[in-house]
Amino acid sequence: MKTSSETASEKFTSGYNCAQSVLWAFAPRLGLDPDTALKIACGFGTGMGRREEVCGAVTGGIMVLGLKFGRDETKGRSATEETYTKTQELMRRFEAKHNSCICRQLLGGCDLTTETGRAMFKDGDLLHTTCEPCVRTVAGILTEMLKD
Repeated sequence: MKTSSETASEKFTSGYNCAQSVLWAFAPRLGLDPDTALKIACGFGTGMGRREEVCGAVTGGIMVLGLKFGRDETKGRSATEETYTKTQELMRRFEAKHNSCICRQLLGGCDLTTETGRAMFKDGDLLHTTCEPCVRTVAGILTEMLKD
C-alpha cells in the first residue's frame, strides 16, 4: 500500500498542482470526493494562482486540516482554535525542513509570472528538486498529525 506522501507525489508528477495533490491524497479518508478536492484546490497551486505566496503544498495541507478539525455548524469556536493550532504546527514543521512557507523563497526568487522565470523553473528542474519534496513533506507531516 502506498503512503500518502507517495500518493501525493504521484498525483503531482502526473500534472496536478501541489495543493491539488496534497488535498487529493487525503480527500477520501476525510469524506471529500477526490474530483471535488481537485477543483477546490486548483487555484491554490504555485503559491495561489502562480503568485508565489504561501506554498501550494502547505495550503493543500491546511485544507486537509480544515476537513479533519475545522469548525462547521455542529462545532463551536474550540474547533477553530484547534484548527489554527494545527495549521501553525504544520507551517512550523514545514519551515523547519524547508526554511520558508513562501513559494517564491522556496523557488529561489524564480518569477513564474514571466516566461524567463518559467524557463528558469524548467531548466533548473525545480518541479522535482523543490516542489515535489515540498509535497512529500506536507503529506508526511499530515500523516503524523492525523493519527488519532
